[in-house]
Amino acid sequence: MSTEVDALPDDTEAGEPEVGVHATATMAAGPAHVWEHLISPAGTEALLGDGARLGNKGEPWLAADGTHGVVRSYHPLEQIRVSWHPDEDGPLSMLDVQLHPDGDGTRVDLYHEGRGIAGDPRGDQKHWVDALGRLADGMTG
Repeated sequence: MSTEVDALPDDTEAGEPEVGVHATATMAAGPAHVWEHLISPAGTEALLGDGARLGNKGEPWLAADGTHGVVRSYHPLEQIRVSWHPDEDGPLSMLDVQLHPDGDGTRVDLYHEGRGIAGDPRGDQKHWVDALGRLADGMTG
């Protein structure tokens, strides 16, 4: 797994910078198998939290810890994009998960972008690296 923390173009008010996190993992399964796991209850929970379920475009999702959002884009075997709020009053951000064939496996790229996504980009980065690790662990289980 590799990760990056990037500063995005800053066209926001002072004190509220936009940041972005990119985390990636390569899984030893083809895109169809990875996609099937990603959208399953176990895969969705690994990524978004206990109780989270993904529906179709425009449908909300909610995890037991209060994290919530709406499915914004849904392209089977390729990409899913959801809004992501850490809690009721948390800032809006976007989570974009993309699947890319990589030899006999699949590279999963995760991008999290928005204002003040964790107040600490490194903390946010660790959150998503851990989530990809849980997703990958579920592929073997």
